[in-house]
Amino acid sequence: MLKVPQQQYIKFLYENEDYSISEIAKAMGINWRTAKKYATRDDWNEPVRRRRTRYPVLGPYLDIIDTWLTEEQALPRKQRYTAKRIFDRLCDEYGFEGGRRTVEEYVAKRRKELKLERAESYERLEHPGGEAQVDFGTAYVGQLGKLVERKILMMSFPFSNAAFAFPVRKENTECFLEAMKRIFERMGGVPRKIWFDNLSAAVVSIDRDGTRTFTDQFLRFAAHYRFNPEFCNANSGHEKGHVENKVGYGRGTGSSHHPCATRMLNLRPT
Repeated sequence: MLKVPQQQYIKFLYENEDYSISEIAKAMGINWRTAKKYATRDDWNEPVRRRRTRYPVLGPYLDIIDTWLTEEQALPRKQRYTAKRIFDRLCDEYGFEGGRRTVEEYVAKRRKELKLERAESYERLEHPGGEAQVDFGTAYVGQLGKLVERKILMMSFPFSNAAFAFPVRKENTECFLEAMKRIFERMGGVPRKIWFDNLSAAVVSIDRDGTRTFTDQFLRFAAHYRFNPEFCNANSGHEKGHVENKVGYGRGTGSSHHPCATRMLNLRPT
């Protein structure tokens, strides 16, 4: 399933850029039916999932058990609840009159589900060819006998270990997009997918559910150059550790072009 920003990007291409379903599917590298699903979608509300009534006696207590199982994930393994302990608490604190075996079966099943949910939540950190990472850094350059602070937009390619940089005066949207444009021109192509931090030049706000609101300029820029933007989870800079290292390297060298490898970047021509 595509992430919400990707879904909205498909809708944007269809509604605002007059892309056909086939063009969206090709640009995003997705199935035609998936492209049509989100391009023509009108209801963006989160679907309400009904809990299956497989536990008629345990039903009123499922939310309580789920809360305990979720809370215990932060505890060391030895301190977590046994199914018997959960059963005893239900009886003592909530007057549960069902059987212990029913509780044990549900706890075992629910723990497996939670384990899968945690596994699915981890981001893939390896990056194939054609993917880039972008971040801002700060450097000091000599100008008229003084050290002047400049912001540096760094774009790196984990697959080939290459990187490009462009200095700007500020980290605002206009400077950010101009630097991206200059780097594209310097490379002679556009990455298929670019990973960003939640920088204010592109992201206006992040809701509690992780949904991002983007600046109009950034959405139009991404649509114009036809790259797929991806954003790291909040407080998860390690997800773009490659560009973080390049920012540090660029700070020390002041280099505007650092071709560290000879592999093809797999870029789409501009």
